[in-house]
Amino acid sequence: MRRDQIDRLLSEGKFPKVTELRQLVETHISWVILCDRFVYKIKRPIKYSFLDFSTLELRKHFCERELELNQRMSTDMYQEVLPIYESNEVYTIGGDGDALVDYALKMRKLDSQRQMDVLVAKNKVSTADIKNLAQRIAIFHKTTNIIFKKNVLDVKEKFNALSEEKEFLTEHLNENIGNRIDIAIQISNAFLDQNKALLDERLKNGFFRDCHGDLHTRNIFLLPEPQPFDCIEFNDDYRQIDVLNEVAFLCMDLDAWGRKDLSDMFIEQYNKVFPTIRNEAEYQLFVYFKSYRANVRAKVNSLRAKSASDKASKMRALAELEKYLKLMESYVELLRRTALTHLNR
Repeated sequence: MRRDQIDRLLSEGKFPKVTELRQLVETHISWVILCDRFVYKIKRPIKYSFLDFSTLELRKHFCERELELNQRMSTDMYQEVLPIYESNEVYTIGGDGDALVDYALKMRKLDSQRQMDVLVAKNKVSTADIKNLAQRIAIFHKTTNIIFKKNVLDVKEKFNALSEEKEFLTEHLNENIGNRIDIAIQISNAFLDQNKALLDERLKNGFFRDCHGDLHTRNIFLLPEPQPFDCIEFNDDYRQIDVLNEVAFLCMDLDAWGRKDLSDMFIEQYNKVFPTIRNEAEYQLFVYFKSYRANVRAKVNSLRAKSASDKASKMRALAELEKYLKLMESYVELLRRTALTHLNR
């Protein structure tokens, strides 16, 4: 669908359930319509290097894929994939019509005030919440599919992609930022080269699994039972990762909120249920994955700053970028110091 068609769907379209509320939330890859009891997610007709929603058939496929993958961790949040029809310029989700124009993923609407990022900001995430979440994620990881074929060093290219932002960031932040990024990349490359055997061993031993792929506080409800949602469906490679890479994202996110206590509690509880950090080398790998996740968030905010439509939005994105850049540097500095300690023994 196009944006003008989405507007007509909002204003005069027909939905499966009577609804007074029709609120549009836009992301760079989807239109999400919030109604009274349900949410309808429609994929934008776009194509990137890592994602292809350019045809009706592909959008149907990835709607069905999103439904299937998220139902692994959701009992009834993800409901069904519905066709969208057009008749005389009136759009209908479900039912029938003259022309099939797109597909929508129907989800049960949950209380936005129970999203984990909202609760963390209000200091309302309890010890019990973290323990329950850690157990839920660990059990999911123990039971999801094991991946035995993977380029374990693909994270190097993804980490190094931050260098693509140096020119823009030097212009809009300061001249030293390029040097800061170069240093982080040097430490990352050295760490990965030194630990390739460890990553190969973890792949062989079944620690690479078909995970969620985008596990952070904004993608979790605490109801109070934990409900992760919105896993990555559009690219298997982003989801089929080392489980430490997955939980490092959530722990990095909690660190970014200033809640290292919750981050430490989560990984401790997770490791009790699913022992994946069994020695110092694997703990260092966990720290590395936190640096990688902070690196990715820095790049995302650089891209947001580039595409910002106003100065205020641009400045907010740059401030977020600086926060994640500093967090990335704190992790790589821990890795550097540990490496120096081992050399001096």
